[in-house]
Amino acid sequence: QVQLVESGGGLVHAGGSLRLSCAASGRTSGSMAMGWFRQAPGKDRKFVAAITLIRSTTYYADSVKGRFTISRDNARNTLYLQMNSLKPDDPAVYFCAAAPFAWDMSYLTGADNYHTWGPGTQVTISS
Repeated sequence: QVQLVESGGGLVHAGGSLRLSCAASGRTSGSMAMGWFRQAPGKDRKFVAAITLIRSTTYYADSVKGRFTISRDNARNTLYLQMNSLKPDDPAVYFCAAAPFAWDMSYLTGADNYHTWGPGTQVTISS
């Protein structure tokens, strides 16, 4: 079983940048893709971005396309989310997750398709 731990959250001004990290440990071979989701208070968990682990194909929610970049460092078993031009509607708890398959974007946008989740890291925006 893989374990995931996020880091890098914090308080940043609108328009600023943050880089989130997600360190994976344990049995990582059972995952074919990884993703980032976010959840604001009182709202459902929403897809942010995903990356497949063989071809490094990336997918993004429309709300973050052009501002966020998902990437991974296989040697470090670490997933990243570079967030630029942060907006007032970006604050949330950000979660990384691992999926057993990497069929397509439709599949990877579904939170139920991920088998392992990290505890999350809080991102707060000050106006």
